[in-house]
Amino acid sequence: MTAAGWQSIWSSRGPMACLLWPVSQLYRSLAALDRALYRMGVRRVEPSRLPVLVVGNIGVGGTGKSPLTAWLCEQLAAAGLRPGIVSRGYGGSHAGAAHRVSDHDEASVVGDEPLMLAHMTGVPVSVCRRRAEAVEQLASSGEVDVVVSDDGLQHHAMARDIEIVVVDAVTGFGNGWLLPAGPLRESTDRLDSVDLVVYQCGAGMDAPTSRASFELALTNCRSLTSGTSERVTRFAGQRVHAVAAIGRPARFFDALRSVGIDVIEHPLPDHHPITPEDVAFDDPMPVLVTQKDAIKLQSIHSPLDKVYTVETRLQPSTQLRDACDQLVDQLRMQMQQERTP
Repeated sequence: MTAAGWQSIWSSRGPMACLLWPVSQLYRSLAALDRALYRMGVRRVEPSRLPVLVVGNIGVGGTGKSPLTAWLCEQLAAAGLRPGIVSRGYGGSHAGAAHRVSDHDEASVVGDEPLMLAHMTGVPVSVCRRRAEAVEQLASSGEVDVVVSDDGLQHHAMARDIEIVVVDAVTGFGNGWLLPAGPLRESTDRLDSVDLVVYQCGAGMDAPTSRASFELALTNCRSLTSGTSERVTRFAGQRVHAVAAIGRPARFFDALRSVGIDVIEHPLPDHHPITPEDVAFDDPMPVLVTQKDAIKLQSIHSPLDKVYTVETRLQPSTQLRDACDQLVDQLRMQMQQERTP
């Protein structure tokens, strides 16, 4: 079934969702057992030499974790800290020991999001299915004094000091049921135990009152062939092809429409390995792709003259800025206590 098909099922407690509800109760029990085993010490939480912030979600699909991870790294660096990023490397083929992402890596190996984050932030990024090993690699490098985990909320083997959950303010929690009857990996009760809940708002959407939130504003379009960059509004009033292999392609399409672009939608599954055929159309219209998808196209040597990556800028609410400042203070205090003999 396609992602759109699942989203339709998860939007309400209809017949198909009700049919799957007994399976979701089994999923709930297994997830609870997994957490309990770590809590009781039956399964081992790998200790970390560095403080770890986890940016995750309690549901499936894109909520904006990676852009928030990049922004947090900017804020941590501005505060004088030295952040690094760890990731599972979802969608990549790498399955061995922790691997430090470099400019020579390909998304098909290390994953599209880690490679994108390495390009966006310039901070050390390590990928490993056992995230604790990635944390240890960064700790051993001596270049990092705080780690941000892109996803990994449910990866209980990795020690963490701060948990941040990102919620899509448009879709929320769907029908509120757990997989596969609903979109949730964990119950919404989980939000009561995390340090911060952040809402990603859609283009032009009012932010939730008194809650930490952000919006991804479109900025520039960069040619994948020449590297030249122009304001995204240059395509306003034009008809374009928009290709997106992200958790919620509709968010990308809606954002383009919000600046007056006439969009022909081409949604693809999240982490889809984009090929030249995916961005080739029999007309002269430009093709716009997300930053996450552009990373996968960089290793393709076919002509991509009509393809542009759409760059974004995270616009935080005042509440999110204030919450980030508090987290930085918390980290500083913790690091100072650990240094005190």
